[in-house]
Amino acid sequence: MRLMSAGAGTPARDPVHHPLFARFYARCSVTAETGLGMAGIRERLLCGLSGRVIEIGAGNGLNFTRYPGAVSEVVAIEPERTLRRLAAEAAVRAGVPVDVVPGTAEALPVKSEAFDAAVCSLVLCSVRDVRRSLAEVRRVLRPGGELRFFEHGAGGGPAMRFTQRALDRTVWPLLSGNCHLSREPVAELRAAGFELGPYRRVFLPENGPRLPSSYCVLGVARTPAET
Repeated sequence: MRLMSAGAGTPARDPVHHPLFARFYARCSVTAETGLGMAGIRERLLCGLSGRVIEIGAGNGLNFTRYPGAVSEVVAIEPERTLRRLAAEAAVRAGVPVDVVPGTAEALPVKSEAFDAAVCSLVLCSVRDVRRSLAEVRRVLRPGGELRFFEHGAGGGPAMRFTQRALDRTVWPLLSGNCHLSREPVAELRAAGFELGPYRRVFLPENGPRLPSSYCVLGVARTPAET
């Protein structure tokens, strides 16, 4: 993998540091695989991918074993040290080559137009700058490249949306690793110049109570093809 140089041998300071949340996320995400139906969502998210793939915000690597065999390589970007260590352990068990790399969505440490596809799974809620992050995804995808996304965001009626905004202004980002509840992932993708393919609204949990974090979207977007 031809990564950009990170400097002259000086250890980089982690740009994201949420050790308590990382441990909590690592535990609850495993439970969510069956308890909330995330395993099935991951299958649908990754089905049919091929070629070189970059995964933005890989977390503890729960997607890795679900990449299809047609994927030649996954470069998994994860800024948080605890989650990155867990992702590196998960990469060993993957059926395709996975390289776990430190970095942020706002400054991906890879060359332009180097990937056939990108994956964003519950990451746009927590990046510091959504527009800059999506501009970086466009940069590293080849023309006509595919972005697979599964994200949560604003949803529900006026009362729920008010609650989401109120939580975003107060305790939620502090407790949840900078996660935000009221972002609009589909609108952000359009604003970033992606062409929206098929997507669907998903509730998490599917049949349980509607929580501020329940309103999700699963779909495909593409970078414009060369003309």
